Amino acid sequence: MPRFDVTIAGELNLDLILYGLPEELPRERELLADGMMLTLGSSSAIFAHNLAALGARVGFISRIGDDSLGQIALDRLAAGSVDVSKVQKMTGPVKTGLTVHLQREKWRNMVTYAGTIFDLTVEDLDLAYLTDARHFHFSSFYLQRGLRGQIAPLFQKLKGAGLTISLDTNEDPDDQWQDGLQEALRFVDVFLPNEREARKIAGSDNVETAIQRLAEIVPLVVIKLGPEGAIARRGREKFSAAAVPVNPIDAVGAGDSFDAGFIFEYLHGSDLATCLKMGNLSGAFSTTCAGGTEAFRNRALQEEFFRSHSMT
Repeated sequence: MPRFDVTIAGELNLDLILYGLPEELPRERELLADGMMLTLGSSSAIFAHNLAALGARVGFISRIGDDSLGQIALDRLAAGSVDVSKVQKMTGPVKTGLTVHLQREKWRNMVTYAGTIFDLTVEDLDLAYLTDARHFHFSSFYLQRGLRGQIAPLFQKLKGAGLTISLDTNEDPDDQWQDGLQEALRFVDVFLPNEREARKIAGSDNVETAIQRLAEIVPLVVIKLGPEGAIARRGREKFSAAAVPVNPIDAVGAGDSFDAGFIFEYLHGSDLATCLKMGNLSGAFSTTCAGGTEAFRNRALQEEFFRSHSMT
């Protein structure tokens, strides 16, 4: 039996979330927030943490800086039962990344200092470690600049070792949606974009056209629709699932939490209806506390939420 259910190579940083900000941010003014949260951030780490909280065995490869933010992120991920033995602490001027979320009631700005996110390279990856698993997940395709040119060959090696692969590109800060993505998608088993990402990648303003085009490349395409739930396509089969109604604190990490729930059930061989339901539940649950992982740190709260929705 493999050591891990899922291995991940990706970014590890913190999120600083500020609440209660004015709609406009005028220049040269000191403005006040009425709340804040410093929490584990980055798509790869949020996915890893919450997947482990659901009960999966997770291994993680990343780089952090030799700074206090990096240590906080590392400790938080380790406390979530993720194996962090392959996370490297790098010395030098480049420090651990940080994303600042300027949260409004229904929207937000996000500003990221990439730090060591850009520096993870294929030389940092222990292939024996990554392949000692059933499945490999990759997030933040466009932030992994040190890996970008090697993602498709990496996926090919992992597929050759018998792993299945899931991918969530997340946002492209340059809004180009190229750089070898189409080649990498040829090795992906489950593709998990949100609606905007799917339309951008497929080159269509229509989500149905987008999922049809993507399904011609990837065996299973799952598109997250936020408050509208999620849709999936496998070949000619179509599936949909309604969102779970909650009173959200924020939506930070909700998509990554959806991914964790979906992949958890996918690896258990569950049907797509169950995978979609668990994805929606996990995404909704993450929004009930600040940030992407705080809800999943509360075991009692997690068990009660999933029990009340008949998933335990």
